[in-house]
Amino acid sequence: MKKILVIDDDQQFNEMICMALSDTGYEVITAPDGLKGVQMFTAERPDLVISDLYMPEKEGLETVMELRQIDKAIRILVVSGGSPHMKMSDMFTMAEMFGADAVLPKPFSISTLLQKVKELVGE
Repeated sequence: MKKILVIDDDQQFNEMICMALSDTGYEVITAPDGLKGVQMFTAERPDLVISDLYMPEKEGLETVMELRQIDKAIRILVVSGGSPHMKMSDMFTMAEMFGADAVLPKPFSISTLLQKVKELVGE
């Protein structure tokens, strides 16, 4: 069973994603911010990380960079609903430059998320 770490400060989003991924057969663990996410990653070594960009404690780009330093092979999917300070396309370009394997703008359908997860974990 593939293990997925979801890092997002939006509890409703976490619950929705966890339910969809669990129902599909994945083991899911969560963290409310990048700081705890990096700690969970180190302890649990998931197969995939799904991370928001804007979070307290440690934001997403810094989290992606740190995860990439810990494990160059980890698959990372960045999701975000945008920012009033930056265009969505610029944010996602930066996320990929910092080490994200794929990006997905919020809102997205569960089927789109599951397809992207399958691609990233090699199923």
